[in-house]
Amino acid sequence: MYQAKIMALLFVAGDQGIKEKDLAELLEIDSAALRQNIEELKVKLMTDADSGIQLVDYNLLYKLVTKNEFSDLLTKYFKSGLGTKLSQAALEVLSIIAYRQPITRIEIDEIRGVQSSGSLNTLLMRKLIKENGKKNVPGHPNLYIVTDEFFDYFGIKSIKDLPKIENFEDISNIGDTNGEG
Repeated sequence: MYQAKIMALLFVAGDQGIKEKDLAELLEIDSAALRQNIEELKVKLMTDADSGIQLVDYNLLYKLVTKNEFSDLLTKYFKSGLGTKLSQAALEVLSIIAYRQPITRIEIDEIRGVQSSGSLNTLLMRKLIKENGKKNVPGHPNLYIVTDEFFDYFGIKSIKDLPKIENFEDISNIGDTNGEG
């Protein structure tokens, strides 16, 4: 049962992975039991010819990744253009960064009302955004800005080429019945 839970958690964590300590806390088991389940799951995934994923750890950070033997197939997938579409969530995060840069993940999360780390990882991987220093507040979170690849992707030359935010409909007035919206 723990192995299925570990896979589910690592799947949603994506490239970010999850630290051993955090996995143990989430599963409410001790580190020894977690390590035993992790090792069993690693062997299970590696020996399963019908599985295209494996469990890896980097300094007690666990991730699900694709098996090396599928690298040619995955390269073909990304070159085909099928993997180039951005999700709605990634587009939301990207637009927030473009209009509010430099901005932290926490600030993005506050604007969206949901956690954005998965979308940030996607945008970083595609090089549409990059880290640009740290904000001088407790914790010193990363600041994000768009990259030259962003401008190329959208066929624009600068941030000034983005539509003016004032041109968008103010959705805060939708459903306003007092006649002022």
